[in-house]
Amino acid sequence: MIKKLKTGFTTGTCATASSKAALLSIINQQEIKSIEVRLPNKNMMKIKIHTCVFQKNRSRCSVIKDGGDDPDVTHGAEIITDLYLTDHVNKIEIDGGKGVGIVTKPGLGLEIGKAAINPTPTKMIIDNIRETFEETLRNHGVKIIVSVTNGDKIALHTDNPRLGIINGISILGTSGIVVPYSTASFAASIRQSLDVCLATNNKKIILSIGSRSEKFIKNIMKLPAHCFIQMGDFSGYTMSQCAQKKIETAHISGLIGKFAKIANGIKQTHVKGSKVDINFLAKLAKKCNPDEDTLKLIEGANTTRHVYDIIKAKKLNCFFNELCIAVYKQMEKHSKMKVLLDVVLFDFDGKIIGRYP
Repeated sequence: MIKKLKTGFTTGTCATASSKAALLSIINQQEIKSIEVRLPNKNMMKIKIHTCVFQKNRSRCSVIKDGGDDPDVTHGAEIITDLYLTDHVNKIEIDGGKGVGIVTKPGLGLEIGKAAINPTPTKMIIDNIRETFEETLRNHGVKIIVSVTNGDKIALHTDNPRLGIINGISILGTSGIVVPYSTASFAASIRQSLDVCLATNNKKIILSIGSRSEKFIKNIMKLPAHCFIQMGDFSGYTMSQCAQKKIETAHISGLIGKFAKIANGIKQTHVKGSKVDINFLAKLAKKCNPDEDTLKLIEGANTTRHVYDIIKAKKLNCFFNELCIAVYKQMEKHSKMKVLLDVVLFDFDGKIIGRYP
């Protein structure tokens, strides 16, 4: 019997829970010990509040980050929210404090000079506050400052310094939860999922890198729910299992970050175990005959997201198909050419920007 993996929750969920608890403590004038937050998938998750102090118009609450069975360096970090009631009726302001990094380079989808709080956590905080505290917002605004205890020290063990995020960690998360991809148990769950498909006479499957790409491809592919399998960081292993178990067709969906690693022959794509090779992406871009200035921009890019922004700005859209071709070749190799493949690349909003064949 395979042990069920323990999921955790992201720094974004921590910030959302501490923000919601902070406002509730002001309204009720009492300490909040736990709070439910709504995740991007609309499910609710109960989060324990670590500390909570309050006054009439301000409060401070914190949550301890839990990475589940796949903890990273932020596991155990204290995510703090200082919340203030303001006179800006119905306005929710969010900023970073001590221990939250500042963006200094392009390519992260965030404004330079601003706190490294990603769009999904920002939306989570706003949506949770608006959903629960509609009446309060009729008379007040809310200012939220997110900080992280020892965030500057934790950040030294992340890619943040290389990416140009200084003095702290990022507040992250696209789903609100941490799924433990980097374990043998997850590999076993992939095998089980394939076995379920075969047992129900389904030899066509949909493989996704993560929850976002799975959500996107579900909008265009209509198959039974058990045919959708998240392979996470185990792309090479998953394809070899597909070949071994005689899966006939695999549709593979992803976004540019993980596809860039797969295309370059990296079988285990967890952020802790591999980095994107910008030079490899520049070589792919050369196949689209860019001008010299564009190629230099790509070669000097800070992140995969930065490469994406340059490609879009320069309308070098054939790059995305070249990336899909490169992914196809790697996956074909792992499957020993025994599985019919379809590679689908999505942008960050769920639009197909590349596909092969």
